[in-house]
Parts: sequence; C-alpha cells; structure tokens
Amino acid sequence: MAKSIDAAHSETSFFGDVCQFFDHAAQFTSHPEGLLDQIKSCNSVYRFRFPIRRGNGFEVIDAWRVEHSHHKSPTKGGIRYSEMVNEDEVMALAALMTYKCAIVNVPFGGAKGGIKINSKDYTISELENITRRYTVELIKKNFIGPAIDVPAPDYGSGEREMSWIADTYQTMNPGQLDALGCVTGKPIALHGIAGRKEATGRGVAIAVRECVDIAEDMKKLGLTPGLSGKRVIVQGLGNVGYHTIKFLTEFGATVVGICEYEGAIYNSNGLSLDEVFNHRKSTGSILGFSGAQKEFKNTAEGLEQDCDILVPAALENQITMNNVANIKAKIIAEAANGPTTPDAAAFLIKRGCILIPDMYCNAGGVTVSYFEWLKNLSHVAFGRMDKRYEENANLNLVNVVEKITGVSLDSAQRSMIIKGASELELVNSGLEDTMIRSYHEIRDVQMNNPKIDGLRTAAFVSSIDKVAVSYMNMGIWP
Repeated sequence: MAKSIDAAHSETSFFGDVCQFFDHAAQFTSHPEGLLDQIKSCNSVYRFRFPIRRGNGFEVIDAWRVEHSHHKSPTKGGIRYSEMVNEDEVMALAALMTYKCAIVNVPFGGAKGGIKINSKDYTISELENITRRYTVELIKKNFIGPAIDVPAPDYGSGEREMSWIADTYQTMNPGQLDALGCVTGKPIALHGIAGRKEATGRGVAIAVRECVDIAEDMKKLGLTPGLSGKRVIVQGLGNVGYHTIKFLTEFGATVVGICEYEGAIYNSNGLSLDEVFNHRKSTGSILGFSGAQKEFKNTAEGLEQDCDILVPAALENQITMNNVANIKAKIIAEAANGPTTPDAAAFLIKRGCILIPDMYCNAGGVTVSYFEWLKNLSHVAFGRMDKRYEENANLNLVNVVEKITGVSLDSAQRSMIIKGASELELVNSGLEDTMIRSYHEIRDVQMNNPKIDGLRTAAFVSSIDKVAVSYMNMGIWP
C-alpha cells in the first residue's frame, strides 16, 4: 500500500479513515501495489483563495476542488458550503465519490468541492457573488465542464447555487451545446430533473428496506424480516434526513427518535415527521415538541436510545469509540458521509451489527444526478418521446381485452392501466433498481468470501475491482 498517504494523515484524519478502510479491503483483492496506490490517491487537489467585496471592505474566501480519480470522465461530486470544511475533508469526500459511483455502476470518477463559509452569515447577493467567483476559478483551471468535472449540491448548497454555477458556466462558454450538463441538482426550470431533491433520502430508505427484507440476515439479529414495526432513530432533519424519515415511514417503519444539533427527541410510540418539522420551523428547535416522551440537549444521547435501526444523516465522526458501546441499534444505515470511525465500525461488526456503508447507502443522489446529466446531454426530458405512445398502446390493449372478455373497467382502473410513465416515475424506477441491484451485488461479495467482515469491506472490494478494471482497460497496467 502507499505508506506516504497514510503517513501524511493522522488517525483523526477523515481521508486517513477512508484510506484505512481501503487498505483493509485491498487485502482481499489481487491487484498490484502500484495500481492500488493509484486508485487510493487523489489525482488533483486544487486549493485557491479569492476576494469578495463586503460592505466597504473585502473578505478573502478559502475554497477547494479535488478530483480523486480520472478512471472515468467526467469526475463528479458536490460542493460543500461550511465554515468547518478543510482540505482533508474534501479529499475524503472525493475519494468516497469514486467508490460510490463504482458501487452503483455510474460512469463517473470521484470529485468534491468546498467553500469555507457559513452560508447563514452572508446575504443572498454575497452568496451569489461567492458562488459565481468560485465557478470562474474552476473554469480558469479547467476544473468544471460536462465532460470534465460536474459539481452538484452538498451540505450548505442547493438548487439556487447550482443555477448560479450553470449560468456562470454558460456565460463564459457561449455556444457550447451541452453547457447545462456542467452541473447537476439544478431547478427543473433550468433543465434539472424530477426527483433529484429527495433522491438521497429515498435511496437510503430503499437500502434499509432491502437489508431488512433478507430473512437470513434478520434471523442472525433476532429481528423479523421487513420494515413493518421496525423502530428507527434518524440523526439530521435536513434534506437527506427529512426524506429518509418520510420514505421509511411510507415503507412501514416507525421513527421513534430524531436528533439535530440543538438536541434530540424520542417517543417509543413514534414521531410525526410533519409535526416535528413544523414545530422546528416555528420555534427553531426540535426541543419542546409536545409529542416527545423524552428530550436530550446533548444530541449524542439521542443516538443511544433503544431502536432497531440507526440512521446518521448529518456529518462525519458521529459514532466513535467514545459512544459506540452505548449504541443499541442492530442496523446502522450511514446516510451521511463517514459518520462511523474505523475502530467504531469494527466494534459494531464484531458485536454482530449490520452496517450499511455510506458510499452505497447515500448513493441515491449521484444516481439521479447521473440521470440529470444524461437528460442534459440528450436535450430531452425522460418520457417525453414515448409517454403518449405508451398510453395509446395500453388503451388499444384494454379495448381489445374488454371486447374479448366482455368485462368493462371503471374509469379509475382504466386510468391506472393506461397511464404512461412520467419523468419522476422513470427516475424513481431507475433509482430503485440501482439501489436494489447494488445491495445484492455487495452482499454477494461478502457471502462469497467468509473472511470479508461486513458490507463496507465488501463494498470497497467491489469498487476497487471495478476501478482497477477501468485502469487496466486504459492499457496502463497489463
């Protein structure tokens, strides 16, 4: 393995954690050390600073863009707006993007960006200025483009910021036909795609559902198959956490705990997402919610309450050796990136827990971003070409069946059968198929090698093998 990388990052390094997971999985592969070093390393790390005008003065902004792997083009990854962002974090997230795309068979290399600001401290005009200036810096160094590097939203950013990036790129590349493919997560009006906002949370819920549907695995945990009656605690009520709760509830689970940075609430009988969300919207906190049996000012205590499934959907390093012994959940679904440290993950697996790894569990976002990118390159919405044809064909079929059988369908039945698929339905279908196939692909790797300790290691083995094949097909390695 590449000792230079490991030596450059301490035990508390996020990128060091990712490399540690990588090295552990690499022993179950047969690839040469040089190739493994290439796969693990970040290919391009661009750190830059730029000034913006604030009031009567100026402020200098720190920013990064990291392209971890060019085994596929373009590279892909979000832009994080956070005052806690740093180079190590961006490198780690870029590496996870490489492995994530490989796991769900999305043909991108991994990348990530970061702007060191707290969005709440800036006006909308200042945020627009920062975002556009960041985009210009990427353009100058050829770190953005539909065939080069395609950013997306991440913590602290969303559709608004992506629309500014798209507009800036288009302005500086007049006449480029595929310019809108330079970024995903855009508003629908700017050729975004239906279902992108909720994609990560929906993907997490599908991953959890697929996990608990396997009777053999649930028997080992002392649980019954299926989500019905499963008690879930979710950390984070942002976009990912909100939609994770929404879809898990729709699938039959009972969300008993919700944690946020201001504290946590718990009710063994279940919590209403809409009621909690509206309470926080009106008061600024989930604390004080009337439907809670317990509340905790220390959010870490919320993770330690009784449940079957724990979904950390906030930031990294939430489950560590300091609190892992108090975690009662039998299944950990990592909706956030890097929420579990390597030693804590090893502790959980040794205890018999199932840990659904982040680079698979939260891959719904990049999967639907891939669909948006394809839509931008094809310049046509999904379903536009064949929706009416499909409906007419179904209508003709229904008419023939009714004529032959003499059975007449009512209007509701006819509408359900005849209806052609909308873009949202096609996107959700593609996402569900991707998450289901990928889960079983990872699980098969684990089942075929008894020495592999858990789904995370299996996911790394799978992704390492796929990236290695891409490099070998380039003719770099025999």
